[in-house]
Formats: sequence, C-alpha cells, structure tokens
Amino acid sequence: MTIPRLMVVDDDAETRAMLTQFLQQNGFIAHAAENEAEIRALMQAGRVDLILLDVMLGSESGVEICARLRREQDVPIILVSALSQDHQRMAGYEVGADDYVAKPFNPELLLARVRAVLQRANRSASLVHRRRLALFRFAGWTYDGKRDEVLSPQGFQVALSQRETSLLKVFLANPHIPLKREEIQAGLLEGFASGSSGSSAEPDGSGRAIDMLVGRLRSKIESDPKDPQMLRTARGIGYVLAVDVAEEQTA
Repeated sequence: MTIPRLMVVDDDAETRAMLTQFLQQNGFIAHAAENEAEIRALMQAGRVDLILLDVMLGSESGVEICARLRREQDVPIILVSALSQDHQRMAGYEVGADDYVAKPFNPELLLARVRAVLQRANRSASLVHRRRLALFRFAGWTYDGKRDEVLSPQGFQVALSQRETSLLKVFLANPHIPLKREEIQAGLLEGFASGSSGSSAEPDGSGRAIDMLVGRLRSKIESDPKDPQMLRTARGIGYVLAVDVAEEQTA
C-alpha cells in the first residue's frame, strides 16, 4: 500500500511544476529538483521510488547523473529529453536508465510509462514479499502482518476492522510523510485492488469518509483521540503518522 514517491528533475521551473502537479493529481507523491545536489538532498530526506530525469540540466548532464546514481543504488530512472535519436537513447540505456521518453510527450503516455517501470521494478520484490510478512513497530505498538494483529504497548490485542487495518498499513508504509486525502484513498484502493482489504465493495474515498475512518483508527490507537500524538492532522494537507516505524521481515 506504499504510495509511490516520484522525483521530477528539470531545470525549467514551469516544466517541473506542471509534471509535479500532474503526477500528484494521478495518485503519486511528487517532489521537484533542479540539479544533482537537490536530487541527493531529496533522496537523503526520504524514500524515492522513481526519478524522471531530464537529460539537459543546464551545465549538468542527466545521463552522467544517471550513471552515478546507478552505481550507488537501484532506484528506477526514466530519462526525458528532446534528444531522441537512436544513439542518444542508447547512451541513456547504457548507463542504466529504465526508460527513455522523448519530448514533447503526451502526459497520459508518460503516466503509462511511469506505471510500467514501477511495476517492473516491484515485480521481483513482490514475489519475495509474498513469502515474507512484515512486522511493524511504532511508538511501542506492533502490527504483525503474519497474524494480521495489532498489539498495544501493554501487549493487548486491539481489534481493527478491515478498512482500519488497511488505513494503518498506508500510514505505516509512509511515516513522517503528510498525506493528502486523495493519496490516502489511492493507498486504500491499491489494497482493495490486490485483495488485501478482504472486502468485496470498493471503499468510499470521499474526504468525509477518510476523515471518519481516521477518527475511528485514532479512537483505537491513540491514548487521547482528541489530542492525537501519532496520527496527526497536517493542516492544509491531510494526515501524517508522526512517529518512526521499524519494519522487520519474517519468514
């Protein structure tokens, strides 16, 4: 249920803003960067699931940045460029780019390419994940994915509904990240599509429904639901799980 976090890297402010907004409107968390220094700062600040990297960044080369990033980690990278001849595309693929999109492009086509690269990147990890279930620890609480149980700091099991459990998983996968209501809904729908919610009816994703669901979860995991310390309101945005989360993989 992790909401993909994307990075848009372009030296043109208008392009950065347009792509970032478009991706956010389509259910992604999107951040913008202008150069390699900003790329690395964002990557140090939190998880990045895919980078849309322009080839020509003023005095910097996106191809060279891609090569350096690929030597260090496996984050998926889509190169974006007005240079679209075969040898230019090959230069991108040779340094480890996962895809190469030529400008100008149809935003819907770009969206399809982003989703395809994310699916390819997650496929092998997903196969492993089916054989391992995670144990999440947060603020003394534990969510046991193998047993689908939530344990309080005192060791008592707390009963959650299927939707409350799905909501908790969305927050556990995105700690310290303020989530908009539509981003929360995207995470719930991902769980619904994969069958993890156990429900035959698609969840109601209206803003009011999300607020009510968050309220119910707070009533079960917060010592004072009227003054929540874990599941806080991010004013002007939505909600944020404001505690560290440790994840363990169990056989």
